[in-house]
Amino acid sequence: MSEPQPIQRNPELQPAIRVMLLPKDTNAQGTIFGGVILSQIDLAGAVEAQRHTRNKIVTVAMREIVFHEPVFVGDTVSFYTSVIKKGRTSITVGVCVEAQRADNPDIWLICPIPTYFSSRTTKPILQM
Repeated sequence: MSEPQPIQRNPELQPAIRVMLLPKDTNAQGTIFGGVILSQIDLAGAVEAQRHTRNKIVTVAMREIVFHEPVFVGDTVSFYTSVIKKGRTSITVGVCVEAQRADNPDIWLICPIPTYFSSRTTKPILQM
């Protein structure tokens, strides 16, 4: 099986969501819990999926999350989304996560492998 490829985002693209992480989100090592990032990935995927349908959506799966760098308190984390595939009753969304350190203007890619968010509904996805 081939390696998943990173999402190449357009630099002019706006994130689906952007958050600043707080002390309540940290683990004992002082970094942000992976589950907090997963929750935000799920939310960003839902925001993108909802742009393409008026139907209710639900997360079916998220595949292969790879954390390449830790996220720290005060980092601004951006979640960029793109539609990978639209089916009749499902939509697959890729999510790319970037973190900007509070004390450094460099951007760190946290999860460069696409994360698939599949939404299923009993009604067809509207072609908007």
